Amino acid sequence: MNERLKKLTGKNPKDFEPVAYHLVNNSDVELFAELVKSEDFLFDFVKQNVAKRLAKVCNGSNYLNLLNFLKYYSPSYEEFIISNLVKYADEDLTDKILEIFENGTEDEKTYCAKYFSYIQDTLALNLLIENAYSENSTLSANCVLTLAQMNDRTIYNKAIEMLESDDEFTQLDGVKLLVSYGDKTAVPLIIALAKKSSFAENIAGELLYLADLFTLFDENFEDAMFITNLVINGLGEILSLSQVCDFQLYNFLEMLCRQPENSALAVVLVNAADKFSTLTENDEYLYDETKDTKYEILEIKKLLSKNDDNKLKTFIDGELHAESLLVYTALDFTHNAEKVRALLSSTNPTVVLKSLETLKRLNSLTDEDKNTALKSVSDENIKNIILAI
Repeated sequence: MNERLKKLTGKNPKDFEPVAYHLVNNSDVELFAELVKSEDFLFDFVKQNVAKRLAKVCNGSNYLNLLNFLKYYSPSYEEFIISNLVKYADEDLTDKILEIFENGTEDEKTYCAKYFSYIQDTLALNLLIENAYSENSTLSANCVLTLAQMNDRTIYNKAIEMLESDDEFTQLDGVKLLVSYGDKTAVPLIIALAKKSSFAENIAGELLYLADLFTLFDENFEDAMFITNLVINGLGEILSLSQVCDFQLYNFLEMLCRQPENSALAVVLVNAADKFSTLTENDEYLYDETKDTKYEILEIKKLLSKNDDNKLKTFIDGELHAESLLVYTALDFTHNAEKVRALLSSTNPTVVLKSLETLKRLNSLTDEDKNTALKSVSDENIKNIILAI
């Protein structure tokens, strides 16, 4: 970090005020680029302070200098840049932003999409729709959010169609678009997709940016337990550990610990205790995480350790039926071979296969069990797996 950047991010007004003045008034793109590059190494409150310092310098004489900073996108300075451009916006500036949106880099387009969430010019509609499908997730999200604010349903309707695709990657892209759009009427459709998708954990991780766990719990207990369990399963493998903070997972699990015990709740809490024990006992999971994330993970483990797991496990077998959304997790923790054996006649081949694997884990697998399973499935690949168990 160079000396100017140290002063800009420091505490002394005599140091940071001249640098802020210089950066904006002289349009020091190199210094701004270094500021953006240091994004991951600065605390949020420091970045917020820097944004306020730079905004304080902006006025009607120098605001156009901000256009030069659009080449370097940063979520920390996006609001400072766009709000000041909007403050002095006129037809000429909007025309310039339109030109940049059409011909600029992805970073520039990301800022431009945000600009049109304030200046809702219909001339930007086609560009917003076109860039809504960008592989750049931030650019896509800004475009979709702006389209939602402009009450344009083109992307929303297309995303709903994408959920019906035969391609699961397309379905997941549709989920991401719906989450960015922010219309909560899509929540039931996203949950329904998660129930049949092999990308269920990914979908759950996206969904919770549209509807939080507390809302899901209030609206549908069964769905809330299903989504919570998916998140727990995905943490550290598919979902980032930092998302425990985004999802307020500690607060939600704390609330669950106070609920009357039942089979679904027991499965989720036992699974959570097992997962957070694994996360904290293996350095590879927490090594690169921030102090805040590590603290949250350890606090969740401490919270769950207060539960009586042996008592909770007495409820788990209540989810050992093929219609349960938690049956696969229940099979991981059950010790009831007879209950598991009853699932071998299920019409769901993956439940049958998982049940056989569970019986093997319990040292209770018999040839008769295999024969029952073989009669229940028609898929030759699964039959071959059963024969190999």
